[in-house]
Amino acid sequence: MVPPTKKPAPTALPLPPFDLQAFLDSAGVARTIRKYKQSAVIFAQGDAATDVFYIQKGTVKLSVVSRSGKEAVVAVLGQGDFFGEGCLAAQPRRIATASAMSMATVLMVEKPQMLEMLHTQTALAERFLAHMLARNIRVEEDLVDQLFNSSEKRLARLLLLLANFGKEGEPEPIIAKISQETLAEMIGTTRSRVSFFMNKFRKLGFIHYNGGIEVHRSLLNAVLHDKPQIEASQIEASKTPKPSGKRANFPK
Repeated sequence: MVPPTKKPAPTALPLPPFDLQAFLDSAGVARTIRKYKQSAVIFAQGDAATDVFYIQKGTVKLSVVSRSGKEAVVAVLGQGDFFGEGCLAAQPRRIATASAMSMATVLMVEKPQMLEMLHTQTALAERFLAHMLARNIRVEEDLVDQLFNSSEKRLARLLLLLANFGKEGEPEPIIAKISQETLAEMIGTTRSRVSFFMNKFRKLGFIHYNGGIEVHRSLLNAVLHDKPQIEASQIEASKTPKPSGKRANFPK
């Protein structure tokens, strides 16, 4: 008896570009589009959670403040990202503050309309599900990163994420002016440590300052191989009489 042949497993195809505004126009759904200046608050921690937001342009920061007043940046989102989706899971109040890191254009859809569309519009549901899965994976990776990696490697990974390495299309310079204090808050270290590592990355040729921060692919290679493949003597050639032959590794 000839065993039945197995059908090849379907491969996941990349989602096509999605224009939420055009989608809502075609569906006749009411929505609000707002523009925010840099540092403007979109919603604050503790506000009623009644809407879902979609970034059409710009960068948005999500931050949380503890009872003692300490602030932590938990996410930086860009064009094409949803946020504020906790209201769909019966979250009554915002658990974080959303603020614009650059000039931002944000589309807002009320919770009842968003729920109805997710149940009836396949294209939107697929895009939203892909966003949520990607966000959950990012949260898990961030937790592992915080627990097991050095602050230097956490900073390197954060810069790669902010420059869109791993997303569709070519990586882009980090246009938004992200302060070293914000970077320190996101990786759980001090501003002085961030300053030290940023200068080191610049000397190694991993990043470049030109208005924004331009992240080079060499930083990705360094993170993937757990060490930058550049001789330390290339940085301190004027101070070191002979090359040491050692490589600048990320500390364990």
